[in-house]
Amino acid sequence: MIALVEPASAAPEAARTVLKRHGRTFHFASHALGRVEADRAARLYAFCRMLDDTADAQADACGALLQIEEMIHGTRQAVSPTVSDFLRLVEETAMPVEPALGLIAGLRSDQGLVALQTVDELLHYSYQVAGTVGLMMCAVLNCRDGNAHPFAIDLGIAMQLTNIARDVGEDARLGRRYLPQSWTGPALPEEILAASTEVTPLTSRLLAARDSAVTLAESYYVSAFAGLAFLPSRARVAILIAACVYRQIGQQAKRNGRLSLARREVVNGPRKLGVALNALAMWLPRPDFHFPSHMHDASLHAPIRHCFGANKALR
Repeated sequence: MIALVEPASAAPEAARTVLKRHGRTFHFASHALGRVEADRAARLYAFCRMLDDTADAQADACGALLQIEEMIHGTRQAVSPTVSDFLRLVEETAMPVEPALGLIAGLRSDQGLVALQTVDELLHYSYQVAGTVGLMMCAVLNCRDGNAHPFAIDLGIAMQLTNIARDVGEDARLGRRYLPQSWTGPALPEEILAASTEVTPLTSRLLAARDSAVTLAESYYVSAFAGLAFLPSRARVAILIAACVYRQIGQQAKRNGRLSLARREVVNGPRKLGVALNALAMWLPRPDFHFPSHMHDASLHAPIRHCFGANKALR
């Protein structure tokens, strides 16, 4: 049995602590949820964080992730407190386990050198590690309308593209290049790391690729916003706030140019509050925030149409 990277406790209060420490944007937005949904969201975040930490910290990360997959399948005893709590969450919310398994598959693909080739690969990876979380959040938020699922996937993809735009240098230090070769050319992570700290011939191409990720994310944010009305009313406020604050990270990275390659962009407290208030002022009066009126654009899911929960209209 490979030891997993566990938080100190899987209790709801410990999960909230994990969320507050590591997921500040989501913790900020969770104040708009009811207590039950906020606790469940924190428990889901703690599970996802444990997976992420296990993937990054283990010498045999693939083996550790495989053990967690077996616990979820029920072929191995769930001795992990965090996995056990996640399985209780699955029962409480009638959550399908396919998204969790997709998330694990995405994290397993991170092991070793990562150098994505195409935009389709980037979108598929973003579905695996974040679109799946959007699907799980639907269950956590008690959203039973299947029409919400493609929009939830889009928000996860948008947020992951923002992560990638924010973490170009940090990912390169881990031997990972998520910006596709079709944008960057055949640059390896060590070349990207050099270009993120000093001006090299790659720097301008890297900046253009980073900006392309922010622009691509925008298409998925726009779609996600169009699907907010499928969520329960209180949940849509929390998700709107989280999405707008996260979106701001990418916009700041694009605005700050080369500086953002060597540092992690953050939205500070006052700015976060301002973004949240502006989002509410813009969206609360809109009828489409309160009443579902949008069909999902299936073309956004062309690269992932075979995946669980995706819009399969193009098949």
